Amino acid sequence: MSFSVSIRKHRFGIFFWGLVLIRAFFNAALPLMDKTEARYGEIARLMAETGNWVVLQIDYFIPFWAKPPLSTWASASSIWLFGTHEFFVRLPYLLVLIGLGLWLSRYRSSTQHSIYLPGIIVLTLPEMYLHGGVVSTDMFLTLSVCLVMLSFWEALQEKAHTFWGCLFFIGMGFGLLAKGPIIGILTVPPLFLWLLLTKNFKTSLFRLPWINGTMLCLLVSVPWYVWTELRSPGFVDYFIIGEHFNRYFNSAWTGDKYGFPKQQPFGIVWAFLLAAILPWTVLLIKLMIQKFRSIRQNPWLLYLVFWMFWPAVFFTTSKSLIHPYVLPSMVPVALFLVQYWDQVKRKKTYLSIALSLPLLLLLVYTSGMVATVFDDNSDKKLVQVVAIDEPLYALEKETYSSQFYSQGKIKLKQKRLKQKRLKQKRHPRKCLMRQRRKMPSPKP
Repeated sequence: MSFSVSIRKHRFGIFFWGLVLIRAFFNAALPLMDKTEARYGEIARLMAETGNWVVLQIDYFIPFWAKPPLSTWASASSIWLFGTHEFFVRLPYLLVLIGLGLWLSRYRSSTQHSIYLPGIIVLTLPEMYLHGGVVSTDMFLTLSVCLVMLSFWEALQEKAHTFWGCLFFIGMGFGLLAKGPIIGILTVPPLFLWLLLTKNFKTSLFRLPWINGTMLCLLVSVPWYVWTELRSPGFVDYFIIGEHFNRYFNSAWTGDKYGFPKQQPFGIVWAFLLAAILPWTVLLIKLMIQKFRSIRQNPWLLYLVFWMFWPAVFFTTSKSLIHPYVLPSMVPVALFLVQYWDQVKRKKTYLSIALSLPLLLLLVYTSGMVATVFDDNSDKKLVQVVAIDEPLYALEKETYSSQFYSQGKIKLKQKRLKQKRLKQKRHPRKCLMRQRRKMPSPKP
């Protein structure tokens, strides 16, 4: 077999692992970015350093109530095992991306297709590819949603193993530990609508272990909530009511301890969704229009449609949201496109454009054109020029990246000024400074 023939035969595997390598390169090369990613990186570092694996901390002895611990456990475990390099902090998210990409091979529409085809499509969705290297809770929420939705589908099949029914409830438990009750909001309504439309309620009642499964879900998730409330009273009230109701339905909510209300235009989530799946957006819209009737008659395709669009439907009226809220829609988008792959006329064009985007990003990064973007959004370089044994201070406010890269050693420098602070906020990164030892003045 010639080299060219061998390359052609294994081209999908080369594409998949090539995408993984590019993502891994970025995970190792890019600094942790303020505010969100550096914040979660610092929370994970604190967990690994202090050994407090129950109550998340945003600073030493200051609890972080905004999120459950699953993603932090993953990053902190990686830090504890390998160190604080950015690659290891982000490693769990890359592993989730790879795992999902390989798992989706089970759902390709034909055995003639490469096992890597679904994974290639899901990796070339920009939102999914981005979060394969972002320290946040969203990738683990997406993993939990996938566990719930795919295991539910498997559990309803003829002669399904009881494993799938148990995995459904384990996925619910993981979701509660990944981002909280939102797991139920993102999965139960689309499942209910699909069961209602396909008249599968009776099947679901008999195929899933509802009593034992519910106990399994509670066993996975509830102990952490109870333990955290006991060690940090007030957590449950803030997290359940504040983060899951006020955040989404009250744009004027002032109880947010760790962020600020995001004022977004009505329905902006749909723009997020369309941008998140470029360049596959055109193909998805085209298939939805052309195959509308066949979708209604195919239970699997209908299942994917409900799963795909429900997050956008739910967040349509919310003005306090950001683009990662559409991340749980990425897997069903990829699976939907895979089902019609043989009928796509310009599949090579779509695939070529999708594969070229990560290569373009790699070219732009290596050219140095965007170096200032990373320098302006992370204090890594500023902290690293300071000797380890020298004290480090920040004026007005420490950034999360400065806390992470200084290993928590940076301190706030209190300035005693008579005049009030300037109305215009200074960027905290420009205020970073180090204390210099006083040198004796030279003798005349």
